[in-house]
Amino acid sequence: MKGLRAAGLACLWFAASLSGAAATDWPTRPVKIVVPFGAGGQSDIVARLFAQVLSEHFKQQFYVENLSGGGTTLGSKAVARADPDGYTLMISGMSTHVLAPAIHKNIGFDPIKDFTHIAYIGGSPSAFVVHPSTGLKSFEDFMSWVKATPEGVQYVSPGTGSGGNSVAEYFASKAGIKLVHVPHRGGNTAVSDLLAGHVKMGSLTWSTAREHVSAGTLLPIAVSSGDRVPDFPAVPTFKDRGYPDVVTTVWLSLSGPRGMPDDIVAKLNEQMNKALTVPAVKKHLEQDAFDIRPMSAAEVTKLMQSEYDKWVPAMRKALNIN
Repeated sequence: MKGLRAAGLACLWFAASLSGAAATDWPTRPVKIVVPFGAGGQSDIVARLFAQVLSEHFKQQFYVENLSGGGTTLGSKAVARADPDGYTLMISGMSTHVLAPAIHKNIGFDPIKDFTHIAYIGGSPSAFVVHPSTGLKSFEDFMSWVKATPEGVQYVSPGTGSGGNSVAEYFASKAGIKLVHVPHRGGNTAVSDLLAGHVKMGSLTWSTAREHVSAGTLLPIAVSSGDRVPDFPAVPTFKDRGYPDVVTTVWLSLSGPRGMPDDIVAKLNEQMNKALTVPAVKKHLEQDAFDIRPMSAAEVTKLMQSEYDKWVPAMRKALNIN
């Protein structure tokens, strides 16, 4: 009996030592970063930016896999069900873990308990933009246009449950207007549809809309930040125009499946925070009006919970989701 017990303890020690070695040596093979949107949008661009920095530091490939569909739930479910070995991560955040669960009550995962939340990246405000053919010059023009269209004005967004979709629906409920959603599988196809004039309005992240606003191919109506965007001071905020509740950024974070080893989480958190200071990364995020704040993994998890507690009841009430 003593021999069996000793053998059993030896096996447990051996298994534990192997597990510890695997975590310590991580990564020994490529690491996948799931983006639950199509290519070309804010989440995709940011994921590729950080994947490059992480690849250079860890001397191992970090690559992006776009897994869109189901209003971001397809990619989130895939990550929630993946092995927590540090080789499957995702770009998470406001859209995937707060707004999507608000809109889809039976989403199929717990946005807090089924994930390991690793690092905060930052966020860009949402923006209402319109095609120049509308002839709109101001927020007041926009409101007159929408109110004169009782069947509702169509708008594009990166997808159902995205920040753009949620801000538009939340604003419509507050303003007593009707907006008709035309969902896409990412910001890139949404903005292409808008630029072509197939749909006249978009609710997009500022990072997606900015270059087109600069070029004059899209006209800005308002942004959802608390203060005006420094490089575009003429663009009003919703708060400026009497909607103080419509203040939010579509912030992004890095997450993985529940139960990831603590040392892998610590390594990733440290390097993600350091990446925020890399000149090329910092420049890209600042020009897209990101709020850049390094956080610990515990702070990101706390933020996720507080945003969920704030926005899920508010969105469900605004959209009459029972």
